[in-house]
Amino acid sequence: MSGPFLIAGILILTAFTLWAQFMVKSKFAKYGRVAASSGLTGAQAALEMLRQEGITNVRVEQTSGHLSDHYDPRANVIRLSSDVYSGRTISAVGVACHEAGHAIQQARRYPFLVVRNLAVPLAGFGSQAGLLIIIAGLALNVMGLAIVGLVLFAAVALFQIVNLPVEFDASARAKDALVRYSIVRPGREAAGVSEVLDAAAMTYVAATLTSIFWVLHYAMIIFGNRR
Repeated sequence: MSGPFLIAGILILTAFTLWAQFMVKSKFAKYGRVAASSGLTGAQAALEMLRQEGITNVRVEQTSGHLSDHYDPRANVIRLSSDVYSGRTISAVGVACHEAGHAIQQARRYPFLVVRNLAVPLAGFGSQAGLLIIIAGLALNVMGLAIVGLVLFAAVALFQIVNLPVEFDASARAKDALVRYSIVRPGREAAGVSEVLDAAAMTYVAATLTSIFWVLHYAMIIFGNRR
């Protein structure tokens, strides 16, 4: 990938990533000022969604940080940031139920989640070692070593690709459950949830495109050198 195209790609992806981060913070703040009609906190909404789905072995805990919400499949715990855990807003219940969606995915053995969980160790190793091995292979002019590094580095992109349907499905489950179980009302409240979760989804799209871009970049360097 030549200099101008590389620079253009980096600038475009950086702009898209910053836009996605701005949008999720903006939407969370906007609907963090709109109360959900049910009056439930984020923690209560997540537990209600799980209860309605027949899942009783998942705990909900408060964690530090802003927008640090996540589901830990190893501990069967949904960890929610303070604003989400105790908030009674559209943003709070939307984000909390998105994480509950991940817990439901695990309980239902959602195929993409199973694959994603299996890919986590390889992606973690690939993100740390892949680039170093690529650089070593190129520096030593050992293309076989560089290709091994590329395969490891590509595991990160593969993880991001598999992660997209996982995140979109969790949001779809949350949007449906929030209305179906009367945690939010159809119309403005449901639309607010969609705006928050759709904005969050764009951050995953940005991460995926960035990973694919760098894999293609290094692949072009490696296989260009082989010629």
